[in-house]
Amino acid sequence: MDLIDEFIAQYTKEYDFYAEASRLAAEMLESDLRAAGVRSLVTFRAKSITRLEEKCRKRHRGKKYQTPAQIYDDIVDLAGVRVALYYPDESDQLDKAIGRLFRPLEPKKEFAPGASTQPNRFPGYTATHYRVQLAESDLSESQQRYSLARIEIQVASVLMHAWSEVEHDLIYKPLQGELSEQEHRILDQLNGLVHAGEVALQLLQKAAELRVSSGERVITNHYDLAAFLLNRIGMHSEEPVTDAELGRVDLLFELLLALDLNTPTALDPYLEILQIELERRPIAEQLVDGLLGDNLGRYTLYRRIREDHQPPGGRPVTESQAYDESGRFLAEWSEFEADVRDHVGPMQLRGAPIMWILQQSDLLTEDEQDEITWLRRVRNHIVHGEMPSVSLLERASSQLAAITSDLRQRRSQSA
Repeated sequence: MDLIDEFIAQYTKEYDFYAEASRLAAEMLESDLRAAGVRSLVTFRAKSITRLEEKCRKRHRGKKYQTPAQIYDDIVDLAGVRVALYYPDESDQLDKAIGRLFRPLEPKKEFAPGASTQPNRFPGYTATHYRVQLAESDLSESQQRYSLARIEIQVASVLMHAWSEVEHDLIYKPLQGELSEQEHRILDQLNGLVHAGEVALQLLQKAAELRVSSGERVITNHYDLAAFLLNRIGMHSEEPVTDAELGRVDLLFELLLALDLNTPTALDPYLEILQIELERRPIAEQLVDGLLGDNLGRYTLYRRIREDHQPPGGRPVTESQAYDESGRFLAEWSEFEADVRDHVGPMQLRGAPIMWILQQSDLLTEDEQDEITWLRRVRNHIVHGEMPSVSLLERASSQLAAITSDLRQRRSQSA
Protein backbone atom coordinates (compact mmCIF):
# COMPACT_ATOMS: atom_id res chain seq x y z
CA MET A 1 0.00 0.00 0.00
CA ASP A 2 1.53 3.32 -1.07
CA LEU A 3 1.15 6.64 0.76
CA ILE A 4 -1.91 7.76 -1.23
CA ASP A 5 -3.65 4.42 -0.67
CA GLU A 6 -2.93 4.74 3.06
CA PHE A 7 -4.41 8.25 3.15
CA ILE A 8 -7.50 7.26 1.15
CA ALA A 9 -8.10 4.24 3.40
CA GLN A 10 -7.95 6.52 6.43
CA TYR A 11 -10.24 9.12 4.83
CA THR A 12 -12.76 6.43 3.86
CA LYS A 13 -13.15 5.59 7.55
CA GLU A 14 -13.59 9.30 8.35
CA TYR A 15 -15.91 10.13 5.45
CA ASP A 16 -19.06 10.20 7.61
CA PHE A 17 -17.29 12.53 10.06
CA TYR A 18 -16.63 15.14 7.36
CA ALA A 19 -20.10 14.67 5.86
CA GLU A 20 -21.75 15.36 9.23
CA ALA A 21 -19.51 18.37 9.97
CA SER A 22 -20.42 19.94 6.62
CA ARG A 23 -24.12 19.20 7.20
CA LEU A 24 -24.09 20.91 10.59
CA ALA A 25 -22.32 23.97 9.17
CA ALA A 26 -24.72 24.20 6.22
CA GLU A 27 -27.80 23.93 8.44
CA MET A 28 -26.56 26.66 10.80
CA LEU A 29 -25.76 28.98 7.92
CA GLU A 30 -28.95 28.28 5.97
CA SER A 31 -31.11 28.86 9.05
CA ASP A 32 -29.36 32.16 9.82
CA LEU A 33 -29.63 33.44 6.24
CA ARG A 34 -33.28 32.44 5.94
CA ALA A 35 -34.12 34.22 9.20
CA ALA A 36 -32.36 37.37 7.97
CA GLY A 37 -34.22 37.31 4.65
CA VAL A 38 -31.16 36.55 2.50
CA ARG A 39 -32.16 34.49 -0.54
CA SER A 40 -29.65 31.74 -1.23
CA LEU A 41 -29.07 28.07 -1.98
CA VAL A 42 -26.89 26.29 0.59
CA THR A 43 -25.43 22.86 -0.21
CA PHE A 44 -22.82 20.69 1.48
CA ARG A 45 -20.73 17.60 0.90
CA ALA A 46 -17.78 15.55 2.06
CA LYS A 47 -15.24 15.22 -0.74
CA SER A 48 -15.85 12.28 -3.05
CA ILE A 49 -13.43 9.45 -2.30
CA THR A 50 -12.80 8.75 -6.01
CA ARG A 51 -12.25 12.43 -6.84
CA LEU A 52 -10.03 12.85 -3.78
CA GLU A 53 -7.75 10.01 -4.82
CA GLU A 54 -7.39 11.49 -8.31
CA LYS A 55 -6.56 14.90 -6.83
CA CYS A 56 -4.03 13.48 -4.35
CA ARG A 57 -2.15 11.49 -6.98
CA LYS A 58 -2.00 14.50 -9.28
CA ARG A 59 -0.72 16.83 -6.53
CA HIS A 60 1.68 14.20 -5.19
CA ARG A 61 3.66 14.34 -8.42
CA GLY A 62 4.62 17.93 -7.66
CA LYS A 63 4.48 18.11 -3.87
CA LYS A 64 6.06 14.74 -3.01
CA TYR A 65 4.07 14.06 0.15
CA GLN A 66 5.97 12.21 2.88
CA THR A 67 3.16 11.46 5.37
CA PRO A 68 -0.67 11.30 5.43
CA ALA A 69 -0.59 14.34 7.74
CA GLN A 70 0.96 16.41 4.95
CA ILE A 71 -1.90 15.45 2.65
CA TYR A 72 -4.48 16.43 5.30
CA ASP A 73 -2.76 19.81 5.63
CA ASP A 74 -2.77 20.32 1.86
CA ILE A 75 -6.35 19.27 1.02
CA VAL A 76 -8.47 21.99 2.63
CA ASP A 77 -11.94 21.06 1.42
CA LEU A 78 -12.62 17.58 2.79
CA ALA A 79 -15.75 19.14 4.32
CA GLY A 80 -17.33 21.73 2.07
CA VAL A 81 -20.29 24.12 2.10
CA ARG A 82 -21.38 26.14 -0.91
CA VAL A 83 -23.58 29.24 -0.68
CA ALA A 84 -25.10 30.47 -3.94
CA LEU A 85 -26.55 33.96 -3.48
CA TYR A 86 -29.51 35.12 -5.53
CA TYR A 87 -28.33 38.71 -5.11
CA PRO A 88 -24.53 39.30 -5.18
CA ASP A 89 -24.87 42.53 -3.16
CA GLU A 90 -25.93 40.50 -0.11
CA SER A 91 -22.42 39.10 0.28
CA ASP A 92 -21.74 41.58 3.12
CA GLN A 93 -24.63 40.11 5.11
CA LEU A 94 -23.26 36.63 4.50
CA ASP A 95 -19.75 37.68 5.52
CA LYS A 96 -21.08 38.89 8.88
CA ALA A 97 -23.06 35.68 9.38
CA ILE A 98 -20.00 33.50 8.77
CA GLY A 99 -17.94 35.62 11.16
CA ARG A 100 -20.62 35.29 13.84
CA LEU A 101 -21.38 31.58 13.46
CA PHE A 102 -17.96 30.02 12.93
CA ARG A 103 -14.38 30.16 14.16
CA PRO A 104 -12.10 31.38 11.34
CA LEU A 105 -8.90 29.44 10.70
CA GLU A 106 -7.35 31.97 8.33
CA PRO A 107 -8.30 35.18 6.49
CA LYS A 108 -10.93 34.76 3.81
CA LYS A 109 -9.65 34.28 0.27
CA GLU A 110 -11.01 36.56 -2.45
CA PHE A 111 -10.99 35.34 -6.05
CA ALA A 112 -10.93 38.70 -7.78
CA PRO A 113 -11.52 39.41 -11.48
CA GLY A 114 -8.49 38.64 -13.61
CA ALA A 115 -7.19 35.78 -11.46
CA SER A 116 -7.53 33.25 -14.29
CA THR A 117 -4.37 31.78 -15.85
CA GLN A 118 -6.02 31.80 -19.29
CA PRO A 119 -5.72 34.83 -21.63
CA ASN A 120 -9.45 35.51 -21.35
CA ARG A 121 -11.42 38.60 -22.24
CA PHE A 122 -13.79 38.31 -19.25
CA PRO A 123 -12.95 38.32 -15.51
CA GLY A 124 -13.32 34.59 -14.80
CA TYR A 125 -14.22 33.07 -11.43
CA THR A 126 -15.09 35.62 -8.74
CA ALA A 127 -15.97 34.33 -5.28
CA THR A 128 -14.95 34.30 -1.63
CA HIS A 129 -13.71 31.21 0.21
CA TYR A 130 -13.66 30.83 3.99
CA ARG A 131 -11.89 28.16 6.04
CA VAL A 132 -13.57 27.75 9.39
CA GLN A 133 -14.44 25.42 12.24
CA LEU A 134 -17.71 24.94 14.10
CA ALA A 135 -17.89 26.67 17.48
CA GLU A 136 -17.99 24.20 20.38
CA SER A 137 -20.61 26.34 22.13
CA ASP A 138 -23.09 25.70 19.29
CA LEU A 139 -22.73 21.92 19.45
CA SER A 140 -24.31 19.38 21.77
CA GLU A 141 -22.13 17.17 23.93
CA SER A 142 -22.32 14.33 21.41
CA GLN A 143 -21.37 16.70 18.55
CA GLN A 144 -18.28 18.28 20.14
CA ARG A 145 -15.86 16.26 17.99
CA TYR A 146 -17.11 17.98 14.84
CA SER A 147 -15.55 21.23 16.04
CA LEU A 148 -12.20 19.73 14.97
CA ALA A 149 -13.18 19.52 11.29
CA ARG A 150 -11.79 22.10 8.89
CA ILE A 151 -14.62 23.31 6.66
CA GLU A 152 -14.35 25.33 3.47
CA ILE A 153 -17.28 27.64 2.68
CA GLN A 154 -17.46 28.89 -0.92
CA VAL A 155 -19.60 31.96 -1.59
CA ALA A 156 -20.59 33.26 -5.03
CA SER A 157 -23.71 34.14 -7.00
CA VAL A 158 -26.00 31.37 -8.25
CA LEU A 159 -24.83 32.11 -11.80
CA MET A 160 -21.13 32.06 -10.93
CA HIS A 161 -21.44 28.75 -9.09
CA ALA A 162 -23.13 27.17 -12.12
CA TRP A 163 -20.42 28.43 -14.49
CA SER A 164 -17.70 27.33 -12.07
CA GLU A 165 -19.05 23.76 -12.02
CA VAL A 166 -18.98 23.55 -15.81
CA GLU A 167 -15.55 25.17 -16.12
CA HIS A 168 -13.98 23.11 -13.33
CA ASP A 169 -15.20 19.77 -14.64
CA LEU A 170 -14.19 20.49 -18.23
CA ILE A 171 -10.75 21.96 -17.52
CA TYR A 172 -9.57 20.11 -14.42
CA LYS A 173 -11.45 16.82 -14.86
CA PRO A 174 -11.56 16.29 -18.65
CA LEU A 175 -12.92 12.93 -19.78
CA GLN A 176 -11.84 13.33 -23.41
CA GLY A 177 -8.47 15.08 -23.33
CA GLU A 178 -7.43 18.72 -23.00
CA LEU A 179 -9.83 21.43 -24.16
CA SER A 180 -9.22 23.11 -27.48
CA GLU A 181 -8.63 26.85 -27.87
CA GLN A 182 -12.16 27.21 -29.24
CA GLU A 183 -13.64 25.49 -26.17
CA HIS A 184 -11.68 27.85 -23.89
CA ARG A 185 -13.08 30.81 -25.83
CA ILE A 186 -16.64 29.51 -25.50
CA LEU A 187 -16.16 29.13 -21.73
CA ASP A 188 -14.85 32.69 -21.68
CA GLN A 189 -17.95 33.88 -23.53
CA LEU A 190 -20.17 32.05 -21.04
CA ASN A 191 -18.28 33.76 -18.23
CA GLY A 192 -19.05 37.12 -19.83
CA LEU A 193 -22.74 36.21 -19.83
CA VAL A 194 -22.48 35.26 -16.15
CA HIS A 195 -20.98 38.63 -15.20
CA ALA A 196 -23.67 40.39 -17.23
CA GLY A 197 -26.22 38.21 -15.44
CA GLU A 198 -24.86 39.31 -12.05
CA VAL A 199 -25.39 42.93 -13.04
CA ALA A 200 -28.97 41.97 -13.97
CA LEU A 201 -29.40 40.32 -10.55
CA GLN A 202 -28.27 43.55 -8.87
CA LEU A 203 -30.82 45.50 -10.91
CA LEU A 204 -33.47 42.92 -10.04
CA GLN A 205 -32.73 43.40 -6.33
CA LYS A 206 -33.08 47.19 -6.66
CA ALA A 207 -36.36 46.75 -8.52
CA ALA A 208 -37.66 44.48 -5.74
CA GLU A 209 -36.67 47.04 -3.09
CA LEU A 210 -38.55 49.78 -4.94
CA ARG A 211 -41.59 47.54 -5.38
CA VAL A 212 -41.96 46.81 -1.66
CA SER A 213 -41.24 50.43 -0.66
CA SER A 214 -44.53 51.72 -2.08
CA GLY A 215 -46.44 53.25 0.85
CA GLU A 216 -49.56 51.09 1.18
CA ARG A 217 -48.26 47.98 -0.56
CA VAL A 218 -48.61 44.97 1.74
CA ILE A 219 -45.33 43.23 2.59
CA THR A 220 -46.18 39.56 2.10
CA ASN A 221 -43.04 37.71 3.25
CA HIS A 222 -39.89 38.27 5.27
CA TYR A 223 -37.67 38.31 2.18
CA ASP A 224 -39.55 41.37 0.88
CA LEU A 225 -39.37 42.86 4.38
CA ALA A 226 -35.57 42.46 4.35
CA ALA A 227 -35.39 44.15 0.93
CA PHE A 228 -37.57 47.00 2.19
CA LEU A 229 -35.45 47.51 5.31
CA LEU A 230 -32.17 47.58 3.39
CA ASN A 231 -33.61 50.19 1.03
CA ARG A 232 -35.24 52.33 3.71
CA ILE A 233 -32.75 52.35 6.59
CA GLY A 234 -30.34 54.67 4.77
CA MET A 235 -33.05 57.35 4.68
CA HIS A 236 -33.24 57.41 8.49
CA SER A 237 -29.72 56.56 9.63
CA GLU A 238 -26.37 58.27 9.29
CA GLU A 239 -24.63 54.88 9.37
CA PRO A 240 -24.21 52.83 6.17
CA VAL A 241 -26.78 50.06 5.96
CA THR A 242 -24.07 47.43 5.50
CA ASP A 243 -22.67 48.23 8.97
CA ALA A 244 -25.75 46.86 10.72
CA GLU A 245 -27.04 43.30 10.61
CA LEU A 246 -30.71 42.78 9.94
CA GLY A 247 -31.15 40.03 12.53
CA ARG A 248 -34.28 37.85 12.80
CA VAL A 249 -36.38 39.46 10.08
CA ASP A 250 -38.59 36.36 10.02
CA LEU A 251 -39.73 36.98 13.62
CA LEU A 252 -40.21 40.69 12.95
CA PHE A 253 -42.38 39.88 9.92
CA GLU A 254 -44.60 37.51 11.93
CA LEU A 255 -45.10 40.23 14.57
CA LEU A 256 -45.95 42.85 11.94
CA LEU A 257 -48.38 40.44 10.29
CA ALA A 258 -50.11 39.71 13.61
CA LEU A 259 -50.40 43.45 14.37
CA ASP A 260 -51.55 44.27 10.81
CA LEU A 261 -48.60 46.65 10.42
CA ASN A 262 -46.96 44.98 7.42
CA THR A 263 -46.92 48.03 5.13
CA PRO A 264 -44.17 50.63 4.57
CA THR A 265 -46.44 53.42 5.84
CA ALA A 266 -47.08 51.59 9.12
CA LEU A 267 -43.37 50.81 9.60
CA ASP A 268 -41.90 54.22 8.78
CA PRO A 269 -42.51 55.84 12.22
CA TYR A 270 -40.57 53.01 13.87
CA LEU A 271 -37.73 53.26 11.37
CA GLU A 272 -37.27 56.92 12.23
CA ILE A 273 -36.17 56.00 15.78
CA LEU A 274 -33.25 53.86 14.64
CA GLN A 275 -31.02 56.92 14.31
CA ILE A 276 -31.35 57.60 18.05
CA GLU A 277 -30.89 53.98 19.16
CA LEU A 278 -27.97 53.97 21.60
CA GLU A 279 -26.96 50.33 21.11
CA ARG A 280 -25.51 48.58 18.09
CA ARG A 281 -28.01 45.76 17.85
CA PRO A 282 -29.68 43.99 14.92
CA ILE A 283 -32.22 46.19 13.16
CA ALA A 284 -34.98 43.62 13.61
CA GLU A 285 -34.50 43.63 17.40
CA GLN A 286 -34.66 47.42 17.57
CA LEU A 287 -37.88 47.45 15.55
CA VAL A 288 -39.42 44.68 17.66
CA ASP A 289 -38.61 46.69 20.80
CA GLY A 290 -40.31 49.75 19.33
CA LEU A 291 -43.39 47.72 18.40
CA LEU A 292 -43.65 46.08 21.84
CA GLY A 293 -43.24 49.32 23.79
CA ASP A 294 -45.14 49.10 27.07
CA ASN A 295 -47.87 46.80 25.72
CA LEU A 296 -47.87 43.57 27.75
CA GLY A 297 -50.25 41.92 25.28
CA ARG A 298 -47.70 42.42 22.50
CA TYR A 299 -44.96 40.92 24.67
CA THR A 300 -47.12 37.82 25.13
CA LEU A 301 -47.82 37.68 21.40
CA TYR A 302 -44.14 37.94 20.51
CA ARG A 303 -43.21 35.20 22.97
CA ARG A 304 -45.68 32.88 21.22
CA ILE A 305 -44.13 33.78 17.86
CA ARG A 306 -40.65 32.92 19.16
CA GLU A 307 -41.91 29.61 20.56
CA ASP A 308 -43.49 28.73 17.19
CA HIS A 309 -40.13 29.39 15.50
CA GLN A 310 -38.05 27.45 18.01
CA PRO A 311 -35.68 25.13 16.11
CA PRO A 312 -36.16 21.35 16.36
CA GLY A 313 -34.49 20.05 19.49
CA GLY A 314 -34.59 23.46 21.17
CA ARG A 315 -35.14 23.56 24.89
CA PRO A 316 -38.86 23.72 25.83
CA VAL A 317 -39.48 26.56 28.25
CA THR A 318 -43.25 26.98 28.35
CA GLU A 319 -43.71 24.62 31.30
CA SER A 320 -40.71 25.79 33.31
CA GLN A 321 -40.59 27.96 36.41
CA ALA A 322 -38.23 30.30 34.55
CA TYR A 323 -40.90 30.84 31.91
CA ASP A 324 -43.46 31.82 34.56
CA GLU A 325 -41.00 34.09 36.34
CA SER A 326 -40.03 35.77 33.07
CA GLY A 327 -43.72 36.57 32.54
CA ARG A 328 -43.76 38.33 35.90
CA PHE A 329 -40.65 40.31 34.97
CA LEU A 330 -42.13 41.38 31.61
CA ALA A 331 -45.30 42.53 33.37
CA GLU A 332 -43.15 44.63 35.73
CA TRP A 333 -41.17 46.00 32.78
CA SER A 334 -44.36 46.89 30.92
CA GLU A 335 -45.61 48.84 33.95
CA PHE A 336 -42.27 50.62 34.29
CA GLU A 337 -42.23 51.67 30.62
CA ALA A 338 -45.86 52.81 30.79
CA ASP A 339 -45.10 54.99 33.83
CA VAL A 340 -42.04 56.53 32.18
CA ARG A 341 -43.82 57.24 28.89
CA ASP A 342 -46.83 58.66 30.72
CA HIS A 343 -44.56 60.96 32.70
CA VAL A 344 -42.58 62.37 29.76
CA GLY A 345 -45.70 62.71 27.60
CA PRO A 346 -45.32 64.69 24.36
CA MET A 347 -41.51 64.61 24.28
CA GLN A 348 -41.39 60.96 23.23
CA LEU A 349 -41.40 59.69 19.67
CA ARG A 350 -43.63 56.75 18.85
CA GLY A 351 -41.74 53.62 19.87
CA ALA A 352 -38.65 55.58 20.96
CA PRO A 353 -36.18 53.42 22.94
CA ILE A 354 -36.85 53.62 26.66
CA MET A 355 -33.16 54.19 27.42
CA TRP A 356 -33.09 57.22 25.11
CA ILE A 357 -36.19 58.64 26.82
CA LEU A 358 -34.58 58.17 30.23
CA GLN A 359 -31.39 59.90 29.14
CA GLN A 360 -33.40 62.89 27.92
CA SER A 361 -35.11 63.22 31.30
CA ASP A 362 -34.09 63.31 34.96
CA LEU A 363 -36.58 60.72 36.19
CA LEU A 364 -34.02 58.34 37.71
CA THR A 365 -31.13 58.73 40.07
CA GLU A 366 -27.67 57.74 38.86
CA ASP A 367 -27.84 54.45 40.78
CA GLU A 368 -31.29 53.70 39.38
CA GLN A 369 -30.04 54.44 35.86
CA ASP A 370 -27.26 51.86 36.33
CA GLU A 371 -29.78 49.31 37.62
CA ILE A 372 -32.14 49.93 34.69
CA THR A 373 -29.26 49.44 32.24
CA TRP A 374 -28.70 45.97 33.74
CA LEU A 375 -32.44 45.23 33.88
CA ARG A 376 -32.76 46.19 30.21
CA ARG A 377 -30.17 43.56 29.36
CA VAL A 378 -32.24 41.01 31.29
CA ARG A 379 -35.31 42.11 29.37
CA ASN A 380 -33.46 41.76 26.04
CA HIS A 381 -32.34 38.23 26.94
CA ILE A 382 -35.94 37.22 27.62
CA VAL A 383 -37.37 38.84 24.49
CA HIS A 384 -34.58 38.12 21.99
CA GLY A 385 -32.27 35.51 23.49
CA GLU A 386 -31.86 32.82 26.11
CA MET A 387 -34.01 32.46 29.23
CA PRO A 388 -32.15 33.66 32.37
CA SER A 389 -32.12 31.59 35.56
CA VAL A 390 -35.06 31.65 37.99
CA SER A 391 -33.01 33.27 40.76
CA LEU A 392 -31.82 36.05 38.45
CA LEU A 393 -35.37 36.68 37.21
CA GLU A 394 -36.72 36.85 40.76
CA ARG A 395 -34.05 39.37 41.75
CA ALA A 396 -34.62 41.41 38.58
CA SER A 397 -38.40 41.52 39.08
CA SER A 398 -37.99 42.71 42.68
CA GLN A 399 -35.48 45.41 41.71
CA LEU A 400 -37.69 46.65 38.88
CA ALA A 401 -40.79 46.75 41.09
CA ALA A 402 -38.86 48.80 43.67
CA ILE A 403 -37.67 51.32 41.06
CA THR A 404 -41.19 51.69 39.66
CA SER A 405 -42.59 52.22 43.17
CA ASP A 406 -39.97 54.89 43.97
CA LEU A 407 -40.64 56.60 40.64
CA ARG A 408 -44.37 56.76 41.35
CA GLN A 409 -43.77 58.04 44.88
CA ARG A 410 -41.50 60.86 43.68
CA ARG A 411 -44.02 61.75 41.00
CA SER A 412 -46.91 61.95 43.49
CA GLN A 413 -44.82 64.10 45.86
CA SER A 414 -44.02 66.57 43.08
CA ALA A 415 -47.64 66.76 41.88
